[in-house]
Amino acid sequence: MIKLSRVLLLLCLTVFLFSACSSEKKESLESILSRKWKYTKVVDESGKSVKQIADNDYLLIAQKNGSTTFHYELHKEGLKASGSWAVSDSNLLLTYDLKPVVRGLDSSFYRVENGEPSVVLLSEGKKVTTLTESGIVSEKNTRSFNIVSISPTTLVFQENGWFFHLEYTPPPLEGAISLNSIGRGIIGLISLILILYAFSSNRKIIPWKLVATGLFLQILFALGVLKVDFIKNIFEAMGNVFVVILGFTMEGSRFVFGDMVNPGGSIGFVFAFQILPTIIFFSALTSLLFYMGILQKIVYGLAWVMSKTMKLSGAESLAAAANIFLGQTEAPLMVKPYISNMTRSELMCLMTGGMATIAGGVMAAYIGFLGGDDPEMRLFFAKHLLAASVMSAPAAVVAAKILMPQDQKFDEKLVVSKERIGKNVLEAISNGTTDGLKLAVNVGAMLLVFIAMIAMVNFILQDGIGSFTGLNEKIAAATGGKYNGLTMQFLLGYICAPLSWLMGVCTEDMVLVGQLLGEKTILNEFVAYATLGNMQTSGAFAEQKSIIIATYILCGFANFASIGIQIGGIGSLAPEKRTALSELGFRALLGGTVASLLTAVVVGMLM
Repeated sequence: MIKLSRVLLLLCLTVFLFSACSSEKKESLESILSRKWKYTKVVDESGKSVKQIADNDYLLIAQKNGSTTFHYELHKEGLKASGSWAVSDSNLLLTYDLKPVVRGLDSSFYRVENGEPSVVLLSEGKKVTTLTESGIVSEKNTRSFNIVSISPTTLVFQENGWFFHLEYTPPPLEGAISLNSIGRGIIGLISLILILYAFSSNRKIIPWKLVATGLFLQILFALGVLKVDFIKNIFEAMGNVFVVILGFTMEGSRFVFGDMVNPGGSIGFVFAFQILPTIIFFSALTSLLFYMGILQKIVYGLAWVMSKTMKLSGAESLAAAANIFLGQTEAPLMVKPYISNMTRSELMCLMTGGMATIAGGVMAAYIGFLGGDDPEMRLFFAKHLLAASVMSAPAAVVAAKILMPQDQKFDEKLVVSKERIGKNVLEAISNGTTDGLKLAVNVGAMLLVFIAMIAMVNFILQDGIGSFTGLNEKIAAATGGKYNGLTMQFLLGYICAPLSWLMGVCTEDMVLVGQLLGEKTILNEFVAYATLGNMQTSGAFAEQKSIIIATYILCGFANFASIGIQIGGIGSLAPEKRTALSELGFRALLGGTVASLLTAVVVGMLM
């Protein structure tokens, strides 16, 4: 068993090193094209300007999960269009969406071409569409633009002697630290600490030294991830391991589901046949690492650091470290022998840690969902999601110790549970696969229900109240079209906007990020990440910084459903603690939410 454990550890290290070494890849033409370009000029062959260009004219080219979209606006010319795109040789093909139209049909005729029957429908002698056995054949307009030159920052293409010049200015992802961002961050930290203080069970014994140590660790860690090249490279290499393993998942999915896995399907196909299988595979892999004892060694090392720096009990340290890698029901297995004797403060720490972090399986799913088919974007989100989960561990301890300070003696010994997931390797993989399947089905079912619930609530708000009172038009005009009426997203956005501003989000994006925070808390983080992915693809954000901060805000299981999950999961390991778990549920939800916000504040003030 020891030899097998060493072999597996060596294999993991090999994958890690290979991933790190192979992270530098040449960008494809499609990858370079996929960004928001700004028009600089449109000229003819003599260099004479043929179009008036405004400062806010742009061409957004995006690709996600195999689907491609484009949208351009030339405001002074009154031009606006959307559709899909493709690359053929050195040509950019733009296929325009059909414009809304209502036309009466006055004639039709039947024909057979190449053995295929069809009916052609006409209006005033002009062909409108064609009906075939497979459905309606739309007559979409496709234009071909020859790419003259392209680089990561400049693009020139031409059509019929007109040359379109565009440029791309990469946003400063980790720019210089400004006094404004630091000042706003300090206000944010103080505000969040005051919220926790208001709900504290015993304000007189709050361990302020531990709070200061936890915040210092967060700031130190954020500086490393954002500013120190060596640490940034480490996290990028670790993130690339996730990206490589996502490729392994695709191979398994392709064998089972065939062409349904291939890019180009609808978002439902992509989610069902690419994202959910990722959860299953990572669950099996985690169970294998747990069975071999590798995961326990990593957790023990992190727990030792936290116990020495933050003076935590052995159970608290192990729980906080385990929550970085495992879910809120799997992490308690690491401290199963402790749970029955845990104090209320230790239980709070265990529950808050579960709320503030995410499991490896869903982290991998988010990477695939947010990054789409672009390896560079997958690596980008992998790095930040991994950093968010690690940074939220000390933040969860800070939140828990303010909400429920320790007022009893505790055991400082660090003893990892020897519980195994299975009696051998195959059983461990099998059990992990079964657990992953349950989680994947649960995630899919929750998304189905929650998306349907959002549609129902929006129907009542928008089609009912908003339409009857005339609020829809006023909201659409006031928000510049970001919201088309009185919807749940609109309400959540404006209610949570002040919090997102404190996180460091710019004024233009604070309502969008507020909406994401509201969706995460009321529904769950998967719904919120799905919304974030759609916002990112459509170019809704004014600053890339807002996307990064939103990634950190959403990184956690803090939602109302998780209270029941924890009561059931942890309660099954220690039935005598069910009452205490139910009493601490709301505080744990608050602590997990604030922990994610603390992480986002620290990141926002250092960018």
